[in-house]
Amino acid sequence: MSTHINDKAHFAKTVLMPGDPKRAKWIAENFLADYEEVSNVRGILAFTGHTQEGKEISVMASGMGVPSIGIYSYELFTCYGVENIIRIGTCGGYQKECHVGDVIIATSASSNSNYASHYSNKGVHVAPCSDFSLMLKAYENALKLNIPVHAGPIFSSDIFYDPDPEFYKIPMELGILGVEMESYGLFLNAMRLKKKALCLLTVSDTFVNKEEKDMTQEERQSSLVKMVTLALSLA
Repeated sequence: MSTHINDKAHFAKTVLMPGDPKRAKWIAENFLADYEEVSNVRGILAFTGHTQEGKEISVMASGMGVPSIGIYSYELFTCYGVENIIRIGTCGGYQKECHVGDVIIATSASSNSNYASHYSNKGVHVAPCSDFSLMLKAYENALKLNIPVHAGPIFSSDIFYDPDPEFYKIPMELGILGVEMESYGLFLNAMRLKKKALCLLTVSDTFVNKEEKDMTQEERQSSLVKMVTLALSLA
């Protein structure tokens, strides 16, 4: 079975994947019914339970960065029968219209990561994208739930502390909505394995709206109700 997940773990067909193990636990405790912890290998917590509508769903942390989510998403897809992984995380906003607290539906992920190099040969440069059916359902459900969303491309960075403080202007000028660190790897794995992946993000800080305050560490963990509610509606 898996090297990094409990071999006996049971996962639902759809897994919500935040980065932080504590955030995974918070989601299970506050949004799932009849849940149980199914894995805690290396401190990466995973839970399986049911939505309030009775649909089975799992939530598991991914850790930080493309390599980490690359490992966990690959093992979930190939060893545990998972069909859909929905990354739920935070991001830095690159556009004026993306305010702190807003929700983004990622359509695609650009990156400075080298993760796709083994797919890129003979002039081919892979453009990792969300699954259209999940993306469309998320957008339609957001309208039904009265959750305002922005839909568009994001940037997955391998660098958190960028030595160039002006780098953000490059993706900003391309219309990229925000920056995070995982979706590029998730989308590539899903495309390769013929599975489905989506990324929902809450803007936790902004590069362009300087008057807005960043979310605190506590808010990053728990003030994400709109995003989680939308993600659960996709089970």
